[in-house]
Amino acid sequence: MTGVLTWRRPRPLIAVGSLLAALVVVLLPLPPAAQPAVAADGDSSAVTKSGAKGKYDDFSDLKVTVHQTQGLRSQGVRVTWKGGAQTAPGNGNFNINYLQIMQCWGDDPAGPDREQCVYGGSGAVVGDGQGRVLNTSQDPAESSGKPFVAFRPANGEPATKEAYDYTYFGPLDTNEQQANMTFANGTGETEFELQDGVESDYLGCGANTAPEGSTPKPRRCWLAVVPRGDHEADGRHVTQPGSDRLRTSPLSATNWDQRIVFPLSFLQVDQYCPEGQPERPTVGSELVTDAVTSWQPKLCTSTGSTFGFTSASEELARSQVLGTSSEAPTLGYTVDPVAQPEGGPAVVHAPLAVSGLAFAFFIEGPDGVVRDIRLTPRLVAKMLTHSYQADVPKTAPPPEHVRANPVSYVVDPEFRRVNPDFPTIPSGLTMSLMVPIGNSDTTRLVWNWLQSDGEARDFLAGKPDPDGMRVNSYFKDLQIDKNAELNEFPKVDPTLAPAQASPAGSTLTYTILDLAPYTGDLHEGALRARRGNNNRTITYQAGADPSMPPKLTNDAPPPGARAVIAIVDVASAERYGLPTAALRNADGTFVRPSADTLLADVATMQPSSADPGVLKPDPARAKGQAYPLTAVTYAAASVNQDAAARKAYAEFIRYAAGPGQTPGLSAGELPPGYAPLPAKLRTLAETAADDLERGTPSTDPPGGEPDPNNPGGAGSGLSGGAGGDTSGAGGSSAAGGAGGGATDAASEPAATSGSPSPSAGPQQNAADAKNGLTPREIMGVIRWVLLGVLILGATAALSGPVMLRLAHRRTP
Repeated sequence: MTGVLTWRRPRPLIAVGSLLAALVVVLLPLPPAAQPAVAADGDSSAVTKSGAKGKYDDFSDLKVTVHQTQGLRSQGVRVTWKGGAQTAPGNGNFNINYLQIMQCWGDDPAGPDREQCVYGGSGAVVGDGQGRVLNTSQDPAESSGKPFVAFRPANGEPATKEAYDYTYFGPLDTNEQQANMTFANGTGETEFELQDGVESDYLGCGANTAPEGSTPKPRRCWLAVVPRGDHEADGRHVTQPGSDRLRTSPLSATNWDQRIVFPLSFLQVDQYCPEGQPERPTVGSELVTDAVTSWQPKLCTSTGSTFGFTSASEELARSQVLGTSSEAPTLGYTVDPVAQPEGGPAVVHAPLAVSGLAFAFFIEGPDGVVRDIRLTPRLVAKMLTHSYQADVPKTAPPPEHVRANPVSYVVDPEFRRVNPDFPTIPSGLTMSLMVPIGNSDTTRLVWNWLQSDGEARDFLAGKPDPDGMRVNSYFKDLQIDKNAELNEFPKVDPTLAPAQASPAGSTLTYTILDLAPYTGDLHEGALRARRGNNNRTITYQAGADPSMPPKLTNDAPPPGARAVIAIVDVASAERYGLPTAALRNADGTFVRPSADTLLADVATMQPSSADPGVLKPDPARAKGQAYPLTAVTYAAASVNQDAAARKAYAEFIRYAAGPGQTPGLSAGELPPGYAPLPAKLRTLAETAADDLERGTPSTDPPGGEPDPNNPGGAGSGLSGGAGGDTSGAGGSSAAGGAGGGATDAASEPAATSGSPSPSAGPQQNAADAKNGLTPREIMGVIRWVLLGVLILGATAALSGPVMLRLAHRRTP
């Protein structure tokens, strides 16, 4: 009995469709001790374990903490440790004293075996034989007699047949961490990318393992941490780490014996919507993906409909809404309103979610991961136009049109002025800014932000910055400085360059699309950033035999040498624990996305000229604590569909704008990365739902039009930190004046992505902090609903088991 909830998302290696749903059966009334929403950092389920004295190295002082072990999905999870020996780098790699971390499946309560762990998929290895290769000469304890450790998948498919068999995971999608640095004080930290059974069915984490008809039992998985010291598996002491290194795999017997394993409890990922329910398609903006896939399981049983979801451009969503009929009902998610043709069926717009875009990054400095950067509109304009030397194919000498420009942003004087504390890292480590492919309202928002800033606009038009840097001339001709409708990220530089590491006589070349490939969508950008690899393919690789031509391959950077930035949605940045850049807004304030800064920007928005019921994002109005890349996503639905479909979509809107605005990680709640809708927008959503169900929009909706001075109703006591940095005095004016740079003095932002959640802020009562509903309030609502049912004569059962199966977003 499965209902299909779908939305499309490409993977790095293969495009796959995802099916997301869950059956939710809730015991009424709720127990008085209902658990509050888990904190976004997951510390309520943190587990700490110690290492042990090994055969050659003593890890008994090592203490490793996994900061969330329950309620997991595909996400980032923080891992910290103390009591370790300082990592010794050399030859571009970590050579001794580091931690290797991998995700494993396994139903044995004692933990996984090494054949159940995802490791050896990376094309870049720390040392010789660091994948799944075994060698008895290097590890006398290795008694298997096999040349490698096969990977045995959870789904029953055949085990791998060789050490570097990429059937299940490979260089572009493995989540293994080969080497994590321990600093001089004995501590270290990382954010590990977990994959659930929807993303990686070969792990099966969260898949139901109980027989059909039984209480679901989601498969738990494991995080395996293998500490490495300064001895090889055969006891050889590495005394010169600058020229020598550990060369055996963490899966080799002696090393594997030192593993520290953590059980991981995943949310249910199987589909169990009641069989035979009407399926109601929805389509549109990726900004609502995390929210909608959280709401789906609750809606699945509370409305009698199964709501599918397809992530697509807002433009496609609007066209489908206009093509709605009784034979093809749908609901679309959009930022800009649907332009309703004169005389055509009416379309209602209901605000559903407040979120936005972010510049998420993963940059490793000499002392660890960088947590704080600031970006001006002009710096972003330089990145988007590939105006740095490192952002175009590498020729000798560099191409004429960028030859006089800095190699990369890390040595750009402007970047250094607004980031005076940024560590010194080699320019060659930086990768081009990752951007999504295709057209989107949110892409237009990014260009509008740049066009609203005098400095960025002048640079795009061809005016050099104060240090003499000019825009890549191939982009100047596109008139990006004035095209207010631009909704894609062009890559028009035609430069060709010889493949890196090409042998003499090779004619293999690469292009800007090989150097800076698009991401499939915003979420994939977050995944690539988390892995520290933009998936570029610029390195020469010979064919498997002389008859096969050479090809371009990915040159994944080694641990400690990664520097990537990506345009992502705020929810994806939160999901994978990525820090986000502080962006300079219209009055020069550097602001990060948080609940307060998102809502502060909503309060500046004015009604759209195309539809006064829809608020239009306008970065030129973002001042003070307003985050300039904020957007409100609307559910748009035509009244030109049958009464049953209109009623179902109206119920969807009421839930999403009501209980669905309660921040939390449980099914039906609002995930991190969103700010709850202000009261006025909730009222507008309720009005739109009533109009849709009735089939005739009212001329004077309850609640009235948005207040022009405070249309979003923000500033209602939401927490989460202002996230602002008022150091940028002299920034561009709302009218697009000649903006100025920031001063060096800065107040620290109160909320940073990767620490307190933008949607959550400090953990506290959800109603007080978010205008949401506490568990007690939700219980009261449910009791009134139950009372109404009883009055109508229905029979309600007040006992039985509580079952909750969650549907979660499928990642690439």
